[in-house]
Amino acid sequence: MMYQPSICTVSLGRCSAGHSLEHKLDMARKYGFRAIELFFEDLIDLTKTMPGGDQPNNQLVAAALIRQLCDERELSILCLQPFMHYEGLLDREIHQQKIQDAKLWVHLAHILGTDMILLPSSFLSPSEVSSDMNLIVQDMVEIAEIGLEASPAIKFAYEALCWGTRVDTWELSWNVVQRVNRPNFGICLDTFNIAGRIYADPSVSSGRTDNCDEAVEASLHEMIASIDPKKLFLVQMADAEKLSQPLDNSHPFYNQEQPPRMSWSRNARLFYGENHHGGYLPIKRILDVIIRDIGYQGWLSFEVFNRVLLDSDGRVPETMARRAAQSWRRMERDLSLGRSIMDYKTQALL
Repeated sequence: MMYQPSICTVSLGRCSAGHSLEHKLDMARKYGFRAIELFFEDLIDLTKTMPGGDQPNNQLVAAALIRQLCDERELSILCLQPFMHYEGLLDREIHQQKIQDAKLWVHLAHILGTDMILLPSSFLSPSEVSSDMNLIVQDMVEIAEIGLEASPAIKFAYEALCWGTRVDTWELSWNVVQRVNRPNFGICLDTFNIAGRIYADPSVSSGRTDNCDEAVEASLHEMIASIDPKKLFLVQMADAEKLSQPLDNSHPFYNQEQPPRMSWSRNARLFYGENHHGGYLPIKRILDVIIRDIGYQGWLSFEVFNRVLLDSDGRVPETMARRAAQSWRRMERDLSLGRSIMDYKTQALL
């Protein structure tokens, strides 16, 4: 099977900086991508142009509009994301509201023509998220059942964010997936979040954790032994830059309301192989394991956040699409992926 290139719409420019979804889709198509992950903020941005603004009926209309835009460009919608701050909420009234939101998202997914919703682990404060893994699993069973009852069924891909409150490693998210034990509930492996937790530490001058190489190898050994490729629903790719100074309260990226890894993620992710921009994470090694050892096949999706995405310069979407396409070519070579379904004419644009 050919590995197929996808990109998250947020990685082509933020709508808050004036980058329209239509232009970003044009650039994704121009540079050979065949699928997108739809970032929810892009859908909400469309509703703001409608009478009544951001309300459920307008979200459904916006979803139909986005589906049409993607169909016109022969772009698949890989998933809708991120369904934020769901699991383990101590305030069960808020949990009930999130359940209603999940039902709306399932409807949105049907209209968009996607079969998957991405669930990142919550990073609310510990005072808001239970440490009881039984409750977290119970919540995930509840949302999985909502997806199973839908027709067609909707899958949920659970991703451990490296700054997550209760779940911050792929091992913890995989444990939840196994305990939920539903056919439509699987894992998302994100190279940045894997390496960002056990290899990298942006708050220290080396940018690395102690024994980082050994930690990565041990984690990957466990991944090979335990991950069922049938439960691997999504693979996301990003590297990140090594900062020139520790991300402490004197750093430009510092935000007192965010853990250092989150501030680093928002400002400094990179595409695969962008060593010239300061990339230093062992992304090739992680992808080698996912592709060769676990045997994953299918879409490989770029999810890059970076400070440049908030630049209002109209050239940002094309610049990022070109960088992503160049990165894909590096991956094809480095990982022996073979030629992808990217148009050969894309090569002339790089």
